[in-house]
Amino acid sequence: MRYLRLFIVLACLFSLVACGSTSSSTGQHKTKLTLWYWNRSLSDDLIAQVEKKFPNIQLEPQKIGGDFRLKLQTTLVGGDGAPDIVMFNDWIAQYLPYKEYFANLYDLGAADIQKDYLDWKWNLAEAPGDKKDLIALPVDTGPTALFYRTDLFEKAGLPTDPDQVSSQLKTWEDYIAAGEQLKEKTGAYMVDSIVNVYNQELGQLPKKYFDKNENYIGDSPEIKKAWDIAVEFNKRGLSAKIDSGTDWNAAVNNGKIASFVNAVWEKQIMQDAAPDTKGKWHVASAPGGAGNVGGSFIGVMASSKHQKEAYEVIKWLMSPDNQLKNYLDVNLFPSAVGALESDKMKQKEDFYGGQDTSTVFEESAKEVPKTYFGEHYVTINSIFQDELKLVERSGKNPDKAWKDAQAQVKRELTRF
Repeated sequence: MRYLRLFIVLACLFSLVACGSTSSSTGQHKTKLTLWYWNRSLSDDLIAQVEKKFPNIQLEPQKIGGDFRLKLQTTLVGGDGAPDIVMFNDWIAQYLPYKEYFANLYDLGAADIQKDYLDWKWNLAEAPGDKKDLIALPVDTGPTALFYRTDLFEKAGLPTDPDQVSSQLKTWEDYIAAGEQLKEKTGAYMVDSIVNVYNQELGQLPKKYFDKNENYIGDSPEIKKAWDIAVEFNKRGLSAKIDSGTDWNAAVNNGKIASFVNAVWEKQIMQDAAPDTKGKWHVASAPGGAGNVGGSFIGVMASSKHQKEAYEVIKWLMSPDNQLKNYLDVNLFPSAVGALESDKMKQKEDFYGGQDTSTVFEESAKEVPKTYFGEHYVTINSIFQDELKLVERSGKNPDKAWKDAQAQVKRELTRF
């Protein structure tokens, strides 16, 4: 009898360890999953519904403050304390070479839902190689468009209707010409900073600093053209030379800055930064075409003992219906086509003069070109940005700045 009792105890212990489950107050065993995310990267209300949708799962969401990327990197290096489910921001490309740390979602059935999402966004989470690995599902996107002050455009003799603005300012060269007209008639600047102009141009390019074999291509004619266009705004005095902070808030509020290109998430920032301009701003297609800046992803760690269950949770969280909920709750612009095309996305917005801006961003999101960033994109891009700041704020010769950027990039690449 004693041996029978011992067998029962050992069997129960084995069951708990093998299943990695916890006991609820009702005695029901639940699979415990942890989730790392940052504030407003997912709807908290939606997260709270996970256990209702999956009664056998106990989800422990952990909202990570501070440098989320550093926290993830430290965890990977240390090899301990990793969550089951993890968010990535637009820096996901840095982790593609380390795909072995993350579950391949294709092995868990992700190919079945691929058709539901924007191709270019989906592909950003695919690790290059002979065998395709998908380390995360798409969350939100950052399609770009032109934000502009209708009162200042009207004063300058420029069109104010979004369709007409889109038609007249199709190219960056068109935008520069309009900027000169606006500066002459109103004294306002067409753009906030040439660094922002350059970043928005990069968001429109299918080829950036690296090809899929991680070869550096940042000295290509396409990158040089983007650089030259940004420099031209500075040369013609069309930039306010302000890229962030309280000075930027004041400049968009008092009419010093008449327009800029940026992503959909800028809408709420604008409302907070320039409340006195309510009704004066509109949104049109960006000069140069569709682009994207920002957007996040959600994946499963390879170290998770419950990859299948974790995948089912993130698949549900990122379903078209729930992406719509994420948008309505925390303004995460969808990557799921079904959510993008929902009538619930289309709402007139008082701050933007009663315009339904979501239709402009929807069109942009659907036209973003496929691209590849490369593991060291952030590091290399910061070099170009720093040199452009010297051009804009210190009067550095643009040709020397370009050469210095290339030289610094080559030095930096030897360290990797």
